[in-house]
Amino acid sequence: MHAPSEQTPALIRLGDYRAPAWRVETVELDFDLGIDASEVFARLLLRRDPTQATPLRLDGASLQLLSIALDGQSLPATAYRYVGNVLEVDGARDGSVLETRVRLRPAANTALEGLYLSGSREAGFLLTQCEAEGFRHITFFPDRPDVQSRYTVTLRADRTRFPVLLAGGNPDGDGELEGGRHWARFVDPHPKPSYLFALVAGRLENIERDYVTADGRAVQLKIWAEADAIDRCHYAMDALERSMRWDEQAYGRNYDLDVFHVVATHDFNMGAMENKGLNIFNAKCLLADPDSTTDDEYRHVEAVVAHEYFHNWSGNRVTCRDWFQLSLKEGLTVFREQSFSADMNSAPLKRIEDVALLRRAQFPEDAGPLAHPVRPAQYSEINNFYTATVYEKGAELVRMLAGALGKDGFRRGMDRYFDRNDGSAATLEDFLAALGDANGIDLSPYLAWYAQAGTPHLKAHGHYDAAGHEFTLTLAQHTPAAGVDHESRLPLPIPVKLALFTHNGDMLPLRLDGQTSGNESECIVVLTQARQSFVFSNVVTSPVPSLLRGFSAPVILEYDYTPDELALLLRHDVDGFNRWEAGQQLATRAYENLRDGSADGALQAWCATLAQLFHDSAIDDALLADLLTPPGEIELAEREMAIDPQHIHALRQNLQLRLAEELGAEALRERYQLLATHTSIGLDALSQAQRRLKRRVLELLALLDSAHASTLAAAQYRDAPGMTDRLAALTVLVRGHAAQATMALSDYRARYADNALALDKWFAVQAQLPGDAALERVLLLERDTAFTLKNPNRVQALLGAFVRGNPSGFHRADGAGYGLLAERLVTLDALNPQVAARLATAFNGWQRLEPQRREAARAAIAGLAGREGLSRNLAEIIGNVLNH
Repeated sequence: MHAPSEQTPALIRLGDYRAPAWRVETVELDFDLGIDASEVFARLLLRRDPTQATPLRLDGASLQLLSIALDGQSLPATAYRYVGNVLEVDGARDGSVLETRVRLRPAANTALEGLYLSGSREAGFLLTQCEAEGFRHITFFPDRPDVQSRYTVTLRADRTRFPVLLAGGNPDGDGELEGGRHWARFVDPHPKPSYLFALVAGRLENIERDYVTADGRAVQLKIWAEADAIDRCHYAMDALERSMRWDEQAYGRNYDLDVFHVVATHDFNMGAMENKGLNIFNAKCLLADPDSTTDDEYRHVEAVVAHEYFHNWSGNRVTCRDWFQLSLKEGLTVFREQSFSADMNSAPLKRIEDVALLRRAQFPEDAGPLAHPVRPAQYSEINNFYTATVYEKGAELVRMLAGALGKDGFRRGMDRYFDRNDGSAATLEDFLAALGDANGIDLSPYLAWYAQAGTPHLKAHGHYDAAGHEFTLTLAQHTPAAGVDHESRLPLPIPVKLALFTHNGDMLPLRLDGQTSGNESECIVVLTQARQSFVFSNVVTSPVPSLLRGFSAPVILEYDYTPDELALLLRHDVDGFNRWEAGQQLATRAYENLRDGSADGALQAWCATLAQLFHDSAIDDALLADLLTPPGEIELAEREMAIDPQHIHALRQNLQLRLAEELGAEALRERYQLLATHTSIGLDALSQAQRRLKRRVLELLALLDSAHASTLAAAQYRDAPGMTDRLAALTVLVRGHAAQATMALSDYRARYADNALALDKWFAVQAQLPGDAALERVLLLERDTAFTLKNPNRVQALLGAFVRGNPSGFHRADGAGYGLLAERLVTLDALNPQVAARLATAFNGWQRLEPQRREAARAAIAGLAGREGLSRNLAEIIGNVLNH
């Protein structure tokens, strides 16, 4: 046996959970802030669990201990030990007060965890990031979410260098100090875990707005950013106000402090952080203006602002007991955010967007060596579990529960959950118990969804008895083993929302087992066993079932539709999501026709049906754009046994060419010109829908008439009033290798030289150049003066876009893409282990590549695994990818 190293960290297991032996009732923190060195004085009022005889042990990483005292007495070196990121102190008892002073090095902190510098030494500002385990990089503390304390924070700093001082909670005084320094104090009346601590100090500007909650509290809303960005914060302020009002109306949740601060930074590992009263945002999730922000990005800003605000209750007032329960706050809050976005925009389009993301990001995760349950049973590095499974699949599980309970029942359950657990650290069992108790239902069977990895396959079969006018729907479920989870699978409760259509496209009334459903044309059946049958009576004709409406469960549906039946649902289904889903299934079948040289009519049915819808003036432009878009290369790869990404790319391009030929160049030109006459920067639904369809029409036209499409794209780029049209045109030029692309790229680079977020898009659009040419372009872009591995956004814009968003470019047959990623991961890991680990997930699924690529990927991964000195973040990802 040997002690775990940084590269082989010890496993933390859910089954080993024990309540903390020591809690902290109150925390007083005094900061003397500086760029190169900051000092933190902490005063902790300790409470001991009388049932546990464990010595006082506190987490602390990379801290220089300057002094330590217990109950007012300085401790000799023999009375404490600081070894292996743990401080153990002798003599502590219930009610003891521990005082420590430590020194931090913010400017040297490139991991962006704890206290660090954002921006340059001369003009940047200090801020913190403490989720999941960053607080231990600030002071000694039992750094776990089930230790909740009341915080008083005093900040001291040079007024000229740090004119703005912010911390979580309510302001509680400020003033001047000698030597041009000043101070500010903040008190948070609500107990909170250490991961929600935050401070910001520097030169920042703000916009503000007064807000009165539904229960009458006056709140100051303040958004802070650097001077050159503050004018781009107004949309976020509007989104924040909409979020607050929606949460009051939808969930009865009111804000509970006197001030709500939001701060933008360009140096952040995540999207945003819900620190109590002081949200800190990656600038890409907060800043917005028509010249540099696309329609998709506007909606993303609105969604992230809402997500972080909603955490005030689902995450802050009720937090998670341990990090195994991470989805309790994240999955739930993603669901709340999705519901808000659906109410603010188009519900069908939002559902399509969410499911497309799930299939693109989470389904492959669930099918590869990095698969894990929504609530994992063990982990080595918790930062590696901020995944699509925890967030997106977790949200789908909440959506299932909401669907099972109904709107009123789910609201009753959420009220019970918040009321019962306010101010505490809860578990998934607590969540399900509250929902169930409020509705008199046992929801414990849904715990199996949280415990099992892998995406369930739902096989459906329909049989129509013409003589008895009965339709029997038989459902069977199977969940393949995934990742490290090879235990036997329990049957899951799978709610299936469905409707039946005639072959004329009319919905049939439903009578299940002789009982009229709540909605005569739609109902939900719940599969609770491995296999079940459901009989519908009084069905007057052989029906076409529309299954899993609204994507009522996160499963892979298998039903032997004919192409004509899918075409019928694509034309007539009134459920916007299922209409799109029928098109996706039909497009996938058409893709398989091209791949296999088969002819079951799917390709013809897909093209002909979309051509019909293309000329249907009643269909929404945004929905039409989505219908005209087949599944992406990542989704199509999931249907392959031996993946050749470049072959998949070529087949998908051919599929789109067939569609474009069916639509016809003239019809595409006419539609484009019609849409171009309505060019605007308006954010209303109609304007956004027109821009969305215009982009898709231009992409299809480029497949038929590249020269004319390039001319149109160059003109669109030149005349675009906003970023949506400009970026769409630039993308068409770059991916089409148009002669005009070079000039457009040069113009864009100069135009946005001082706009970091817009420049990220310039890097990303080139990194996604299809095929072998992408690697050379990435290497060239790495030499651009604006590229740096120290900024997470820039890394994701170039390397992330290449390895995750460009399968045909990254997965070169010669393995050069894998070699590049491996080399950059080593360099990046030394700077920022979290970013390196997330980028390394691009290797997930390498075992399913065709043999030549598989061997090249294996060699690159094995080379990484054999290196000494990897962070535990990267080592865990590489180890799991290689060995499972």
